[in-house]
Amino acid sequence: MSALPRVPDLCRVPMTVSRIDAVVAIEQSAYSFPWSRGNFTDSLAAGYLAEVLVDGADQVVGYYVAMAGVEEMHLLNVTVKPAMQGRGHGRSMLDALVAESRRRSARTLWLEVREGNTGARALYERYGFEHVGMRPGYYPARHGLREDAVVMSLALDNGAMDGLD
Repeated sequence: MSALPRVPDLCRVPMTVSRIDAVVAIEQSAYSFPWSRGNFTDSLAAGYLAEVLVDGADQVVGYYVAMAGVEEMHLLNVTVKPAMQGRGHGRSMLDALVAESRRRSARTLWLEVREGNTGARALYERYGFEHVGMRPGYYPARHGLREDAVVMSLALDNGAMDGLD
């Protein structure tokens, strides 16, 4: 018998309006400048690809929202509950998004990330995303300032990684 605690089973399911309270709670706990409830409801109304990662008790652990375009997918938001970060859940959701993007014949996956979010940037770089540009003043920051966004892309049509080893 193992002394290790059992890790709850996790699965991805479509994000629905009924789960937005849980999503917003995670968003607010993870970011100084979180998306609003309206951002999530508008994304669902627009038909964006949106999934939540839930545990065996049907509690939301993470989520992502992405917008499909012509031969591309744009990752708008991916977040893991702060207490659950560092366990591969973000990578798992990226794996799912890459697979769905390929299924939809996307050739490129795009995202923006705060320049100061070194943890997320490192995850994306390990995954194979490349830094392709900057968006000056893209994100709100403290004291009325703005923070630059790093624009990153992942080629999906040339043997890009299916995930990390």
